[in-house]
Amino acid sequence: MKHLADTPWWICDTEDTNYCAYMDTDSVYITAEPLLLYEHPDFEDKDDEEKDNILSEVALKYQGIITKYYDVLAKDCFNVSEHRLDMKTEAVIRSAYFRATRRYAQWITKKEGIKVNELDIKGLEFMKANFPPILGDFFNSILKQTLKGETVDNILIQIKEFKAEILSDKIPITKLGNPTRVTKLEKYTGRKARAGEMFTETVKGAPAPVRAALKYNDLLRFWKLDKEHNYITMADKCKWVYMQNNPYKIEALAFVEYDIPPKIMEFMEKYVDRQKIFDSILLNKLEGFMSDIGATLNLNPHKDAFDFFDV
Repeated sequence: MKHLADTPWWICDTEDTNYCAYMDTDSVYITAEPLLLYEHPDFEDKDDEEKDNILSEVALKYQGIITKYYDVLAKDCFNVSEHRLDMKTEAVIRSAYFRATRRYAQWITKKEGIKVNELDIKGLEFMKANFPPILGDFFNSILKQTLKGETVDNILIQIKEFKAEILSDKIPITKLGNPTRVTKLEKYTGRKARAGEMFTETVKGAPAPVRAALKYNDLLRFWKLDKEHNYITMADKCKWVYMQNNPYKIEALAFVEYDIPPKIMEFMEKYVDRQKIFDSILLNKLEGFMSDIGATLNLNPHKDAFDFFDV
């Protein structure tokens, strides 16, 4: 679990161990392992269902202790002798990953005393609408496997294999594009291309999707494809990809998946920068995730980026 970066004084003193893994508006997540091992030295030898039952019993016991303390709290803080304050055990979580506030994943095995098997994932980067679904699905799979105890070595093998697929032609370009809705296109459109010129002027500060869409429209016009295919216009949904060095110095190019001219598709297939797509979209997310769970992707310029994986 990723613990709170700064521990408030009311949770524990600076020199004490912080067992509060995460909290939000109405929930607190407490690491139970030290207590479980203290009361049950053979805890790790038990099967998963036994562990869940023991944890549930401990949680219910402390639920009662905290609820009883509310009598003191109500008197000291609110000067009332009667109250409706009550502590409730919400769930037993076998494993969890807390990235930040409202950005987490948890494997729930008991909910309000009832046995369940749920993966609850909220707010993580790969779930965003502008994340390529095929990359998001891969990250989601790695996350779920990690929560369920998959070894780092096996995770590494999968990352290397998926990287190889991206760098090859096995995954179509259309699946690697960043989904987006182009907005403020007119705001960042400068002087139109004149006779003998290829590209429209792009106003400084234009977001990457806008620059990519303008380049696509310019290619349509320059190659005289605009009579058969539509320009990308304001509020259109499209995708965009990074490009390698090419004759037109295009750094990123947008496209509408259902309306790609064959000539532009051929151009993209030749110059798309699959390495940059992997590095800029997926790799940094994987590095952050592995760092949070105590593993490190060591990048070595003299070897493949994934030859070293320390835990």
